[in-house]
Amino acid sequence: MRSAAEISRLLNELDTTIADMLEDQDLDFKEWDTKSLSKAVRMVVEMAICMANGGGGTVVFGVSDKIQSRARAILGVPPEVDQNILMRQVYDSTDPKITPVFEDLQVPEGTGRILIMQINRGLPPYTDTSGMGKIRIGTDCKPLTGTLRRKIAVETGESDYTSERIPGAIESHISSAAMEAIRNAAEKEQAPADLLALRDLDLLKTLGLIKNNQLTRAGLLLVGKETSIKEYFPHYHWIHLRMIDDTQYSDRMDGSQALLIALNRIIDRIMADNPLTTVANGMFHFEYRRYPEIVLREVLMNALCHADFQINSPILIKQFPDHLEIANPGGFIGGITPQNILHHVPVARNPLLVDTLTKLRLVNRSNLGISRMYRGMLIEGKEPPRIDEQGDSVKVSLKGGDMSASFRTFVEQEVASGRGLTLDHLLILKYLLSNREIDTKTAAQLIQRTEAEASDILHAMEHERGYLEHGGSGRSYYCSLAPALHRELDLTGNPYGDRRIEWDAAKTRILSVLQQKQGRTDRFLKNAEARQITHLNRYQVTRLLNELMEENPAVKKDGCARGAQYFYSDCSK
Repeated sequence: MRSAAEISRLLNELDTTIADMLEDQDLDFKEWDTKSLSKAVRMVVEMAICMANGGGGTVVFGVSDKIQSRARAILGVPPEVDQNILMRQVYDSTDPKITPVFEDLQVPEGTGRILIMQINRGLPPYTDTSGMGKIRIGTDCKPLTGTLRRKIAVETGESDYTSERIPGAIESHISSAAMEAIRNAAEKEQAPADLLALRDLDLLKTLGLIKNNQLTRAGLLLVGKETSIKEYFPHYHWIHLRMIDDTQYSDRMDGSQALLIALNRIIDRIMADNPLTTVANGMFHFEYRRYPEIVLREVLMNALCHADFQINSPILIKQFPDHLEIANPGGFIGGITPQNILHHVPVARNPLLVDTLTKLRLVNRSNLGISRMYRGMLIEGKEPPRIDEQGDSVKVSLKGGDMSASFRTFVEQEVASGRGLTLDHLLILKYLLSNREIDTKTAAQLIQRTEAEASDILHAMEHERGYLEHGGSGRSYYCSLAPALHRELDLTGNPYGDRRIEWDAAKTRILSVLQQKQGRTDRFLKNAEARQITHLNRYQVTRLLNELMEENPAVKKDGCARGAQYFYSDCSK
């Protein structure tokens, strides 16, 4: 939820953007219906239900979300609207009951009053008293359909397909090979020795995989025979394709084995085209593969244990000559998106299955698996995994490529010196290996943190570690790699290595244009025109012009924000 102070800061951005662009999963802006109080109240109830189903959040009433300009966008809420009456209306109109918290925010525009509604995270699904409801998905409120209700049941733990029991004698379903695979994997990950010392049935009971003398679906997936798995998991299967191009493949294998056996077979298939290479760089000798094995295991285990086994779709692995794609049925749940997955609290679609794998130390419930996937690629100077949600499936793409020996050496040296690199550091440094510079906003999106957090991290990377060279005024903008690190990473052939020369040349061109325009009727230069001249983006041009004004008093500015114009006025001439 957003505080009143944070809402006040966001309102200041309405002169340069519309409120719709400020909205998020937990934030919405709504214009108050001044013509009909009953319609306005219905909107409040609808938004309360929407936010409650979406995990809680903040709704700001009295702001049009389609108008740019703070003065015109803030219309306000009539002073006679009573908070207590609204709270009662929401409470009486919802099932289960929702108790919102309202807060007034005084503003100089419109009626002088904005109404903030805070909805705490609860236990959905919520509807109105007639059974209708909506759910917050991204920045939209969408109808609470049967599919979404089922998704909510999964997220809240009310429905766990893998905890259901299957009929028949337990021993008739168990595969000795699958039992051995799960014991070997757990022992390798140093699972508790006393747990692994138990006999098979005792181990399964202790793990919660046997209930009322029947094997659960989770147990079947982990230690079951393929024939039993096919019978009770008719939609579960995996396919591995060696792709020639987007439409043709040269080889295929599929199966429906127990998860650990399936995992090992898929990895063996991938490894056949994933040879080990040794690279020497000074005192370091690195062995690497196109796809690090630790990354493959994390990605594949994620796909296997988070799949929706009720969807008739395979876990599909496509191995192209230059990249690898792993997709599993079942979209993200619990508010996880590709844009927040790095730091979001883990949510399990199959709680019993994931809980069992956690006890065996085969998966991690602290969201470390995603970090390992990213880190395993980044420390070798490779692209991080790309994660996409496509309808009811999640796809992870790994881009193959050679290891950067100089970057790998740099990582090892930093670790040896006691300055290990965090995932934030790696993501930012990798970005700067192929981009001229990075600003706070871009960094925040890249590392999936707030701009304030990104600014602090960039500041520390500059002042405490010396990785970055800061350009411009303030802390909102950073140049790329510091020259010393640039040389250490052997980036002399990098197309962005001459960034300072290009920057100075762009500045010279702009100053020349401004001087030529002096005294003319068209003496002003706007940001858009400067972008055409320099081929820089809006933020870069703004910084360049600000630097020019600091360096040359004759360069002046008229107006602000998007209306700013720059001109040259040298009174000595």
